[in-house]
Amino acid sequence: MKYRIGMWAGAGFLIAGGWALYAFATMPPALTSADPIMSLVELTCPIVLASMRLHFGVSLYESLVANAATYALIGLMVETLRRRLTRAK
Repeated sequence: MKYRIGMWAGAGFLIAGGWALYAFATMPPALTSADPIMSLVELTCPIVLASMRLHFGVSLYESLVANAATYALIGLMVETLRRRLTRAK
């Protein structure tokens, strides 16, 4: 179970890193809340949603760690439910 939760955290880290690379690659037109792609960014990186709505700055490293932690918590919930459902059968 620890390995699976680690995979969830790694996926969250990679997703946030991918969005950071995308933002750096499209540097002149910075990502704003009016961009249509921001819906997908906010859906996959919850820290971005919180930082934009509450108007506080988040560094790249903080967003990578926060996204990894968020995905680890989601993974913990999913894996716990999966484990309980497989035991019930």
